[in-house]
Amino acid sequence: MVSSEASLHYVRQDSIETTKNKKTLKVVDKQTGQELTLELHNNTIRAVDLAKLGVTLYDPGFLNTASCISRITYIDGDKGILRYRGYPIEELAEKSTFMEVSFLLLYGELPTSRELEHFSHRVLRHTFLKQSLVDIIKATPKDAHPMGLLVSMLAAEGTLYPDANPAINGDDVYSSPRAREKQILRLLGTMPTLAAFIYRHKMGRPFNYPAYGGSRSYTENFMYMLDSMEDPSYRPNATLVKALDTLFVLHADHELNCSTAAVRHLTSSGVDVFTAFSGAAGALYGPLHGGANEAVLRMLEKIGSVDKVPAFIEAVKNRKARLMGFGHRVYKSYDPRARIVRKLAYQVFEICGRDPLIEIATKLEEHALKDNYFIERKLYPNVDFYSGLIYKAMGFPTDFFTILFAIGRTPGWLAHWLEYLDDPDKKIARPRQNYLGSDERSYIPITQRNSSVKYSTDYVSPAEKRRVNGFAVAKM
Repeated sequence: MVSSEASLHYVRQDSIETTKNKKTLKVVDKQTGQELTLELHNNTIRAVDLAKLGVTLYDPGFLNTASCISRITYIDGDKGILRYRGYPIEELAEKSTFMEVSFLLLYGELPTSRELEHFSHRVLRHTFLKQSLVDIIKATPKDAHPMGLLVSMLAAEGTLYPDANPAINGDDVYSSPRAREKQILRLLGTMPTLAAFIYRHKMGRPFNYPAYGGSRSYTENFMYMLDSMEDPSYRPNATLVKALDTLFVLHADHELNCSTAAVRHLTSSGVDVFTAFSGAAGALYGPLHGGANEAVLRMLEKIGSVDKVPAFIEAVKNRKARLMGFGHRVYKSYDPRARIVRKLAYQVFEICGRDPLIEIATKLEEHALKDNYFIERKLYPNVDFYSGLIYKAMGFPTDFFTILFAIGRTPGWLAHWLEYLDDPDKKIARPRQNYLGSDERSYIPITQRNSSVKYSTDYVSPAEKRRVNGFAVAKM
């Protein structure tokens, strides 16, 4: 067993030890005196090398564990930098479109005009849903949470393409570039249609099928499916289309977040991409991930008015309330996406009206940015803080916010899916554990056991009492 006093010695770069000109890290077990020299690759060591000392890394939440080598998204949380394939998010949000950014994430370079036209055309051709999926949506309760439906629909969609299912046709199905491309088009194409149909079902309105063949962009086509009242000529407001398209760009990828890590984790088992996406959507559903903007809005509604902001701030500092939309696992400065979304918000408010909650949000941000409690903890507004206000101003139901996030994140999930398939180091994900349970024990006959677990047989629900008494009366 390695001593808890085992120490790591990192040799300075200007006098670093080398093994064939490679950087190394020396690990010394002070208990045994055993030394281990580990190669450093991009300031990273292979965790499995520490097994030579009998050491396993314990890292709940993967705070400092790299599970892959990626070339898709770069983040410097201390400096507030976010880049897709090397391009700053600020430039992409201002100058690009969601389809162009999708192409960039998937294929590594910005498309030419001809490539973008061809790619967009093919994606829009795949926006139609098979009737069986439409029937499933119609059969679900109208008050079901949209993300719960999306999780189910993505899994169901995967059953419609047995030819592209590794469980049916072997784990080399995705070795074909054509098979991969088909899944990319299907998922990018059907995601907004699933979302629009789920929305229309929730509103009790008939579905609008995609307006394929016209001049509508990806995002404009989505808004057409949401809002057209059976008018094929309907065109949504261009400023609102641009605002939503930009939000999709901002959400397109964010390195190995919870849902993207889920895509890679599930893909490692060889499962089909639709099931992997269903799992990713399930992760995104959570209020600590994609559901955070929904949680922000509920928090602002709970605060109620601007004059109650100071009291709420004090409650947060005293751990009696939770501040949503501030702070980020990665960013230790202002989230670069938040600045862009804040500007977008005011553009949307000029068209849709200024929501009263924006006053609360502005005052909350103002107080937090001046308060040492939040400054010392580096709690700055993140992208979720203002995106929920934009969605609300545009008239989306609060429980629909996360499904909009899912549309934007689709190309990022697909890019990581593609990267994983070609990773020479890929292995099925199987984390280790630090077992602290019981040592070996002998089986005890049931008549000799004394219960010590926290399990109660006393509680019976009122409904169960009603049923039991009903049966008792019947037997008499």
